[in-house]
Amino acid sequence: MGKVFVFSKESKVDHVSLLTNHTQFNAVTVCLRFLTDVKRNYALFSLSTASHYNDLVLFKINSEDVMRLHAVDGGTDFLSLSLPPNTWHSMCATWRSDNGLAQLWVDGVPTIKRFIKSGQPIRGSPSTILGQEQDSYGGGFDADQSFIGMIGKVHMWNYVIPDSEIKRYVKDRYFTPGNVFNWRSLDYVIAGQVYVEDDPDSV
Repeated sequence: MGKVFVFSKESKVDHVSLLTNHTQFNAVTVCLRFLTDVKRNYALFSLSTASHYNDLVLFKINSEDVMRLHAVDGGTDFLSLSLPPNTWHSMCATWRSDNGLAQLWVDGVPTIKRFIKSGQPIRGSPSTILGQEQDSYGGGFDADQSFIGMIGKVHMWNYVIPDSEIKRYVKDRYFTPGNVFNWRSLDYVIAGQVYVEDDPDSV
């Protein structure tokens, strides 16, 4: 899909729900590309289940260089990142339930690995949302945390993909597409005023 989702305003309604039949994740990788000029808090990706509202969340903190990653209601902050506004960024996040280790890749550069939570996989039918952070299963949105900008090339795997695959994703070369969410055949539902437009990199 040579498209992007366009989130054009602050809102407690506008979001995109991603649909999948997967209900257990012992490990995950999520990759996406985004462009924004927002400097406040905002949510990029939020996966919630009935038992944990923050099962997997990519959340930008007010500080320009900090990204928070949640897994099974635990969380950690990745510091000193390079995320200038008005620039396209690629981001991949990985987490494993066996040892609790998580890592981000920002524009092809890996962070250190940080511990979040171990011993408990993500279980249950997921509510997966782009552009809002869920404070309840499938809802509880806050306009002050809404994303404004563009999001594209979203992929999710139910395992930690090799570093070489992440590098290929960043360079937009052949890589194994997500087996949970595959941007090339994405099943999604739009709520509110989110637009689908051509990806600037694809035209």
